[in-house]
Amino acid sequence: MKIICVGRNYEEHAKELNNEVPDAPMFFMKPDSAILRKNFPFVIPTFTKEVHFETELVIKIDRVGKMIQPQFADRYFSEIGLGIDFTARDVQQELKEKRFPWEIAKAFDGSAFVSDFFPKENFDLENLNFSMNRNGEQLQTANTKDMIFNINTLIAECSKYFTLKKGDLIYTGTPAGVNKINSKDTLEGFINEEKVFEVKVL
Repeated sequence: MKIICVGRNYEEHAKELNNEVPDAPMFFMKPDSAILRKNFPFVIPTFTKEVHFETELVIKIDRVGKMIQPQFADRYFSEIGLGIDFTARDVQQELKEKRFPWEIAKAFDGSAFVSDFFPKENFDLENLNFSMNRNGEQLQTANTKDMIFNINTLIAECSKYFTLKKGDLIYTGTPAGVNKINSKDTLEGFINEEKVFEVKVL
């Protein structure tokens, strides 16, 4: 099981972090140990002073695929969920300045939360709203129509480099509004108007 993440897939998010808008999908990986188990709190790691949440639509692959064409990509998943890519932003920035890889800022234990999964047929994936509240205040809101690279394009591009297998997860990128979390925070995620997760922060 692989966790494949997409960076800078919403233009306003790239701008808020002073990053260039990519002209091709930008991928990075998390190990399976990054999954935060359901109903477990997120524990802020001791090696960082600034963890950000990044809310993302998550695709669960359900068949093996390699060199998938975009027009056939929707055959390779049947469910979606909503996830959080937890990022040690201070660590990431320090590593970027040194031109070092920044996996330890993105791929640490517990850094990948995902909700339950739901049949994709329940949604219009080209026009799907999702959002994140911290302590009742909405800080992130997005629509999939604003993705730079849509879901089928992401699956096709992934499969050029990685054989996709059943159970693999693709985190499709976060919109603007990422923010620092603090101990005692409550994070709530919504697809359209339906609340699909709640995560407590320790």
